[in-house]
Amino acid sequence: MRAPLQRPLQAYETRHVSATQTPMLSWRVILPFILTGTIWGSTWFVITGQIDGVPAAWSVFYRFALATPALFLVAFLMKRRLRLTRPEHLLAMLVGVFQFSGNFLFVYHAELYVTSGIVAMMFGLLMVPNALFARWFLGERVQGGFVLGSLVAIIGVSFLLVHEWRANPDAGVIGGNVALGIGLAMLGILAASVANVIQANPTGRGVPMVSLLAWAMLYGTVFDLGFALLTAGPPPVPTSTNYWAGIVYLALIGSVVTFPLHYNLVREIGAGRTAYNSILTISVAMLISTLFEDYRWTALTAGGMVLAVIGMVLALRSKQKKKAG
Repeated sequence: MRAPLQRPLQAYETRHVSATQTPMLSWRVILPFILTGTIWGSTWFVITGQIDGVPAAWSVFYRFALATPALFLVAFLMKRRLRLTRPEHLLAMLVGVFQFSGNFLFVYHAELYVTSGIVAMMFGLLMVPNALFARWFLGERVQGGFVLGSLVAIIGVSFLLVHEWRANPDAGVIGGNVALGIGLAMLGILAASVANVIQANPTGRGVPMVSLLAWAMLYGTVFDLGFALLTAGPPPVPTSTNYWAGIVYLALIGSVVTFPLHYNLVREIGAGRTAYNSILTISVAMLISTLFEDYRWTALTAGGMVLAVIGMVLALRSKQKKKAG
């Protein structure tokens, strides 16, 4: 699952991307693009191993308890300032609660009821609440092409959710556990979107992204610890090697190693082009669900996948044209 935040303000891209961008076919672009998309696409399935017999809240805490010091180390090696002002700490705290607590807690619990690839597909629509919140709170305009593409993507994802609903043996008349999982995933999307937008204010734009994320992750981890203690009791100590291997993979590979790669992509080709990475991410996630979660494809799901990808591409292209203009 993607940890880095998106900065919706055009000023971010203007400030961090040089006038001459690296060609898309350069290995400096292709390699990190493929690596980040593949790794983030795989994390959705790895999460399923973290919630098998272990409270989801504790798995979220273990993940970020390991990732946080590693991300501070990354910030140090990148020579980013780590001392924040009081307003910057307050912003980091808010981002941490929404991004590294609310977002991940909702996602981990959602995957108890919904196929991991489907949750990933839902998160492909993160750009929709991002655009709406940016419009309401930051005054950014929403292009007609973006609206059209988003509607197409929403219809496509809805087809996948209908199939998931029907395939659930406990569906009943209101969707049963699948309905709960869908609701939790939607709350996770909203939490991530709020984090994306609030860190795009002038205070957030004045802090190096990796530094803001490191402090936000620390605050989020503290909140995760309190939430786990209150809701799941004393911390369990799983003995499974696979469980801890998953924690290491999610914390270091999925949350720390990929971040500098993503950050460099934004600088090399711009935030707009980098956003296309979400298409690769959801494709990998659905492929893994097909191979390892026995996900069954039908005409409805295939059509939904195609519509979702086409819609996301249309929406992202619209945002690209807006920035180019």
